This record gives sequence, structure tokens and C-alpha cells, in this order.
Amino acid sequence: MSIDWAKVVDGTWPAASYRRLGPFLLREGRGGGSRVSAASRMGEVSGADIDAAETAMLAMGQKRIFCLRPGDEALDAQLAERGYDILDPVNIYACPAAQLTDIPIPRVTVFTLWEPLAIMREIWAQAGIGPERLAVMDRAAGPKTGLLLRHRDKPGGTGFAAIHDGVAMVHALEILPHQQRQGLGKWAMRGAAFWALDNGAQTLSVICTKANDGANALYRSLGMEIAGEYHYRQLV
Repeated sequence: MSIDWAKVVDGTWPAASYRRLGPFLLREGRGGGSRVSAASRMGEVSGADIDAAETAMLAMGQKRIFCLRPGDEALDAQLAERGYDILDPVNIYACPAAQLTDIPIPRVTVFTLWEPLAIMREIWAQAGIGPERLAVMDRAAGPKTGLLLRHRDKPGGTGFAAIHDGVAMVHALEILPHQQRQGLGKWAMRGAAFWALDNGAQTLSVICTKANDGANALYRSLGMEIAGEYHYRQLV
């Protein structure tokens, strides 16, 4: 089965609104970050099309930012010529959800629940994930859950997972600094895998920046493989 990763990202981490403008899909992010604010290509692009997209993004009070996926090389070159800088190249990792349900999760290590508890909001806030990104989570229309992680009877971290078209994607996974290197990241992904299967998703996925060595090592250690990639270009 071929997975449309752009649709999975939009379905599990949705923008406030979407609008087609010529060959571009524009996203209204309302402060929720690059993923929900970047324009993406839907067809052949001219310089005038880029001009129009830039004007529309500025009119929304947003930065001029585009998401570039495999197949967007021509647009990537056009934006580079205009002085756009590359921002946050990312990997999309995926595996069968059942691959991570081979061992039981220790008791009281991972809780799946929605709405987020106050402690989960506090952990996210410490990591710079504030109300605007919590609003993104609220907008996700399919099955979704928060992940509350605990270690030695203390809060250890939190995350978010949602499902689109049979694919569960984990977002906003954050481990408290003093609880890192305790294996909580692995238990979080395993907890998400159990939740995914219980809610009809056969594939588990996650996004991380290519520069995040720790996260890339974590997902590789679980046997997850790179299933896609993209990057942004932004004009400062």
C-alpha cells in the first residue's frame, strides 16, 4: 500500500484552514508552526504563482514558507534563486504497528488519554509547545490520544498521536530532561503502537528533524525505517 504522507501529516496535525491558490495549497497556521503554515505544490509553478502565494501568506500574517517534498525539485531551485533558506529537513519513519507490540509495557509507564492533563500541558509548555500547537491537536478529526509517560512514579514526558487513513502518527513527543535516558521514548512509541492497533491503524509513523541525532537513533533502534522526507524553504 502506498501511503500519501502529505495527507497523513495534514490529517493528524491539521492547519486551521486550507485554500487552493493556483498550483499551491495554502495553510493557515495561527501560530502553530511551520508544518501547519507552509504552502505546498499541487501543480506546475510559475514565478507569478510564487508571487501570489507569497502575497497570500503575508496577508494571513504568516512567514513566506514552502514545504518541499520529493518531486518538488524545480520549485526548490526557484525558491533558492529567490533567496529562500532551507529550514528543518525531516525524516518520516514508519513501521507496522504490530512490530512494536511484541513485549508488554511495564505497568503505569504509558497512559493514553484525551483531553490532556494539566501535567501534560506543563511538559509541552516547557518544550515550547504552547496553546497554538495544542489547538492543532484539538483540530485533529480522527481518533487521537495524548501519551502520558511516567518513570519511578513521577511524570516523565508526554506526546500526541492521531490516525488518518489507517496510519497513526506520533507528534510532539517530549521527555523531561531529568527523565531522559530511561527508555521512555521507546515505551512511548510502543504505547502508541498498542493504541494504534486498538483504534484500527496498522501502521505507526513519526516525524523528526534530520538534525535530531537522538530521535533518529531512537526510531532506528525500534526497527522503524525512513518512509519519506521533506524540508522547508523560508524567506526571512
